[in-house]
Amino acid sequence: MSRALNINTTEADITATCQSAGISISTIERLVSGGTRVVFNNAVDTKAIAKAYKAKLLTGPVTRLQTRLNRGHRGASGS
Repeated sequence: MSRALNINTTEADITATCQSAGISISTIERLVSGGTRVVFNNAVDTKAIAKAYKAKLLTGPVTRLQTRLNRGHRGASGS
């Protein structure tokens, strides 16, 4: 099972739910296509949150924010 879930809710909502359940988040990000992508530290926590947000899980393709620089980019000096 993947440790990542795409959920149709806000980062704040997921963070509050996880905090009250004592579940740690590895990383969390807003999705361009709507909703939030969250990665948990283990499959047990992932399963618990998937159950809590069952009706809000996004199962289709999602669009993530671009967060990494293009590795082929060179600076203004060309080096």
